Amino acid sequence: MAAAEKAIAEHRPDVVFVTSPNNPTGTAVDADTVLALYEAARAAGPSMVVVDEAYVEFSHRDSLLPLIEGRPHLVVSRTMSKAFGAAGLRLGYLAAHPAVVDAVQLVRLPYHLSAVTQATALAALEHTDTLLGYVEQLKAERDRLVAELRAIGYEVTESDANFVQFGKFPDTHAAWQAILDRGVLVRDNGVPGWLRVTAGTPEENDAFLDAVRELMKEQER
Repeated sequence: MAAAEKAIAEHRPDVVFVTSPNNPTGTAVDADTVLALYEAARAAGPSMVVVDEAYVEFSHRDSLLPLIEGRPHLVVSRTMSKAFGAAGLRLGYLAAHPAVVDAVQLVRLPYHLSAVTQATALAALEHTDTLLGYVEQLKAERDRLVAELRAIGYEVTESDANFVQFGKFPDTHAAWQAILDRGVLVRDNGVPGWLRVTAGTPEENDAFLDAVRELMKEQER
């Protein structure tokens, strides 16, 4: 927080972005932190504070959406890409003070959403209960990955997203390649010592866990 507040005071940004849960760590930001950033931004600017909740449906925590009440410079944004599995739609949305929403409407591009995109999104929303049921299954598998990775001996970052960051590896790329050689593709995000795995089906997750168990045994030799 000290570093963030110092950066806001020094650079006086017009917009401050807070990602919760964060990519690639998967960590969520608590409400008190967002409120402190909001006050720092107001003192320095005033700045807009945008909380990106792209992965919020996977979080153990409640949404930060209620914080916008009485805070006209706070925006919460979401996407259909993650929990609704509709990345191809390129569709996001926001909640904010009515004046902010009106201002966004003034500068948005004309015809920025096709009729097909809108129809598909509405169809997805009609099946919200079913789609969020799949999210609950993914959350359970995500939590299983965290527990199993720790039991194997890896360090794991607490995750509120649909992925898990784990490590630490002396050679991140070599570890990534070793896992790939066992038929499992994970993500090397360029964070030294850490890799990221996305929660999948139970069978996919079992294959991943088998691969990293073998890797751990090799490293212990």
